Amino acid sequence: MKPILIKDARIIDPSQKIDSTGSILIAEGKIAWLGTGDQKPATNGHEVVVAKNLIAAPGFIDLHCHLRDPGLEEKETIASGTLAAARGGFTTVCCMPNTEPAIDNRSIIDYVKTKATSEGVVRVLPIGCITRGRKGEALADMGEMASAGAVAFSDDGSPVMNSRLMRQALDYSLAFGLPVIEHCEDKVLAENGQMNEGIISTRLGLPGIPAAAEESMVARDIALAELTGARLHIAHVSTSGSVEMVRAGKQKGIRVTCEVTPHHLTLSEEMVMGYNTNAKVNPPLRTRRDIEALIEGLKDGTIDAIATDHAPHTSLEKLCEFAYAPFGISMLETAFGMLMGLFQTGKIDLNLLISKMTWEPANILGDKFGKLGRLVVGNPADIVLIDPEKEWIVDPASFASKGQNTPLGGAKLKGKVVTTIFQGKVVFRE
Repeated sequence: MKPILIKDARIIDPSQKIDSTGSILIAEGKIAWLGTGDQKPATNGHEVVVAKNLIAAPGFIDLHCHLRDPGLEEKETIASGTLAAARGGFTTVCCMPNTEPAIDNRSIIDYVKTKATSEGVVRVLPIGCITRGRKGEALADMGEMASAGAVAFSDDGSPVMNSRLMRQALDYSLAFGLPVIEHCEDKVLAENGQMNEGIISTRLGLPGIPAAAEESMVARDIALAELTGARLHIAHVSTSGSVEMVRAGKQKGIRVTCEVTPHHLTLSEEMVMGYNTNAKVNPPLRTRRDIEALIEGLKDGTIDAIATDHAPHTSLEKLCEFAYAPFGISMLETAFGMLMGLFQTGKIDLNLLISKMTWEPANILGDKFGKLGRLVVGNPADIVLIDPEKEWIVDPASFASKGQNTPLGGAKLKGKVVTTIFQGKVVFRE
């Protein structure tokens, strides 16, 4: 690969508190030089990318996405999902294990890694199951999966309802130094629920999912994390009560982290009006009050990361009566544009937004991935170029993802990823 010089960009790297104009030299897949102001590298013969008026930041890291491979390739493949990730500025994605078969043993982790190497355009890190087949009955072989390359354990949309089993999973995870990622939902309390329980669900005549369904499990899992001393990561927090419990847990020194999605930060339950199946997601879109609490949680450090929960489905699956539509939103390609709205309205600082998508999620993955999300000489050249002023219309038909299920079709967003570089190679250019 020919060396690349990204010239005169606004370089933002929150891990080093860098926010200044400068240039970055990429050579042999790594960051070879970084200078601010008028500094220039002492080399020639490189391709020059003039990045004036663009932001250069570390490639985004997504702790939570669904690539659907193996078994559900009609929804997404590793090839299409990683291309969608690249278009969204993500250079690392962690894929959830709710595939068919579930990622609950070494052979399937090996399959994902092999296919990601041959077909993927960005880094794919597999997450292994907590229980065999995600059935919540017996622990999967966590040690085998850890040695094969699993970066965390989760049953994703199937929360571990058995508290003793969840305690055992947390206990065992200590031996491998990996987090347990929990989808916190009391399935009994949420049974048959279609959207957030409240005035709008009543008006639409749809069964609701109460905030307590999430919050009761958040409370249980934080208590178990305190008991075991293990690392607990709570997926897609969506309520003000969950944020408050995580905040209290951190203040007590419990090893708990959490993430929030772009849709829970920017969209409310009102999106479901008209029985919009593309706004049907689990946990459901909540109230404006919850959104305010989530934003405050980002700002005070209670919420550690922003993750997409990219959940692609076929168009036919969403073209049905609301109750029969699957939960999920295709999110990789619109995530950053959605989040920029928070910056443009003064609700969140741009550096903080980038921080929650780069080095902070890398910290959750642990020391092994400590070089990710940072623009440091010698680190992998995972870099995203952003045009903060670019306005664009969301066109689901043009998605690289097979999943066109987004409630944002036709919406105008401001702020767009224009180039993504993974290990020194340009994998997306506008």
